Amino acid sequence: METNRTFKLVLVGLDCANCANKIETRVNNLDDVEEATLNFSTRQLKVLIKESVNKDDVMVNIKKIVNQLEPDVIVKTGETVGASCHKGCCKETCEQSPQVEGAIFKRLFVDNIALLLGTIIFLIVSVFRLEESVEIALYIVSYLLIGGEVLLVALRNLFRGEIFDENFLMMVATVGAFAIGEYPEAIAVMLFYEIGEIFQGYAVNRSRKSISSLLDIRADHANLVTKSGIKEVVPESVLIGEWIIVKPGERVPLDGEVMEGECYLDTSALTGESVPRLVRVGDEILAGCINTNALITVRVTKVAGESTVARILELVENASSKKAQTEKFITKFARIYTPVVVGLAVLLAIVPTMMGADFSTWLYRALSFLVVSCPCALVVSIPLGFFAGLGGASKQGVLIKGGNYLEALNHVETVVFDKTGTLTKGVFKVTEMKSFTLEARRFLELAAYAESQSTHPIAKSIVEAYGQVIDTKRITSYEEIAGHGIKAMVDDQQILIGNKKLMEQAHIQSVEVETIGTIIHMAVNGDYAGYMVISDEIKENAKAAIVKLKQQGVKRVVMLTGDHSSVANKVANELLVDEVHAELLPGQKVEYVESFLENTSKDKHVVFVGDGMNDAPVLARADIGVAMGGIGSDAAIEAADVVLMEDDPMALCKAINQARQTRIVLYQNIIFALGVKVLVMLLVACGLASMWAAVFADVGVTLLAVINSTRTLKSKK
Repeated sequence: METNRTFKLVLVGLDCANCANKIETRVNNLDDVEEATLNFSTRQLKVLIKESVNKDDVMVNIKKIVNQLEPDVIVKTGETVGASCHKGCCKETCEQSPQVEGAIFKRLFVDNIALLLGTIIFLIVSVFRLEESVEIALYIVSYLLIGGEVLLVALRNLFRGEIFDENFLMMVATVGAFAIGEYPEAIAVMLFYEIGEIFQGYAVNRSRKSISSLLDIRADHANLVTKSGIKEVVPESVLIGEWIIVKPGERVPLDGEVMEGECYLDTSALTGESVPRLVRVGDEILAGCINTNALITVRVTKVAGESTVARILELVENASSKKAQTEKFITKFARIYTPVVVGLAVLLAIVPTMMGADFSTWLYRALSFLVVSCPCALVVSIPLGFFAGLGGASKQGVLIKGGNYLEALNHVETVVFDKTGTLTKGVFKVTEMKSFTLEARRFLELAAYAESQSTHPIAKSIVEAYGQVIDTKRITSYEEIAGHGIKAMVDDQQILIGNKKLMEQAHIQSVEVETIGTIIHMAVNGDYAGYMVISDEIKENAKAAIVKLKQQGVKRVVMLTGDHSSVANKVANELLVDEVHAELLPGQKVEYVESFLENTSKDKHVVFVGDGMNDAPVLARADIGVAMGGIGSDAAIEAADVVLMEDDPMALCKAINQARQTRIVLYQNIIFALGVKVLVMLLVACGLASMWAAVFADVGVTLLAVINSTRTLKSKK
């Protein structure tokens, strides 16, 4: 959760993944910082400072660090780059703004005039025969024009103690090539490197925009109904209770209730559901949906910061702070790998020479070896792949709160489902009622009044069956007894209503009921009054989801419920559930999940899927807690690691598919990048490859890995 000790910064213009790792490391080393996470994909730096620390002082130190490592990067507070900004405060630096689009054009063309001039001079010297002294002079001029910026950055970093970066490696390799008289190759390699960097930067920016576009689901204005007419305002200025108009084609700016009109809403941005949903007067609608066909009037029920779309954006943005083991490994690997390879390059130059080999030949090979060593392909593509995977999941209505959970979904052994609202629709109806001491209408009336303050689906079904307006003045006390039922005072009569355990707790004798459904018993003033049967309906895709999970390698599917055992067994048999435990209290569900955790294979995980407030403890206890977001309570969503915006168990299968596709793409990048680098290193060491191949093994492989990472934005059916 966000606290006053947490703040976010956006590093606009940060395009170097290696520099991003260095910035993150240095910020974490600050005495006043407890934890800092830099998401290269969004350029967002999230910082948690220690108690009693001045936030402004920390920000000053962070800006100094960024300025030392990346002087051209702008540090700003506010929203993530690429997200919509309603206040206009970041138009100078927002990734989507015309100003930055112009800056990108400037960076690609205007700032590269020196590169262009250097290339022209290089071509002239290569084509025409000139005097040796003139030729060398022009080669030097061409080299400085093409690689001047690389040399300056390398020297600047060298004086700051930052050695093993790609600029330093390119400087050593090309200056060394000059030293042994390989002028054309030194310049050509630097030229190829610079062109590759331009395309790599362009590919990374395009990938970021593709990911960010998935999060661009906020409306930029709201049509506020005022006494003087309709006024276009920013959503942040609209208050709860005010009315807004949503026109056809517009995105719903705020959560609310439809007061006038009806329309079809495109909810795909939130739930991944492609079929538009019809909403009428009285229906709740969520921010981020698109009105497809007709004007509606909506009463706002949540301010912009608490709306569904704001929560989704916060979940996705915060997901970057929880890095997967693969991502952490690559970061550590890069720090060790580059110095080791540089050491090998030095040995490659020295050892053969000491044995009588030609120094120039082996120095050239060592310099080419250096160029290959930069681990950019992994450092850039791995975090980008995870973020794209999270974005692809959100596109399908699955919000995964971190790369660690996305990775963990690849190793699920046991899936534990809650029943009501998860495998069943949670839309209950009173199908049978038996009163022993009261007239039937009075029995239902007292039951409805007692249940009227509860948000539980069963309670709502009883109130709905009563069908009359509830006069809350008749209710003088109310107490919800977790896992048992409700105790209330209605018309000065004490009402106990709930399951059989509640009657037993009050020492009230109840009848045994043999039927399919949830049995609700009621007592009035300590005397048993009767019971009612509440029936639920299994969700359409519940059985298919369980079958699919088993096809995906899940070994055991379990159902835990507080419902009657006869009902639970019937549902379990119909859905092909492996194991069922009924009549459980919330604490008992936690105990069962803990027992599953103890008996689960090493490196395998237990998933719990639930939707209710009483599921929050068990959601938090499982390896991966999955909440049904559409009807799930705030507490369940807060405790969960994965939120399914669709009320559909099949969405869990989508999440697992997305995790597996992401893993495949990341493994492809790791194997391809390391494979090509090792191969080229061997070829270079044997004299079978030149610096050209070395540059491709660095820049070209990075470019291909970045492009491959974006495939995780699209999930396979």
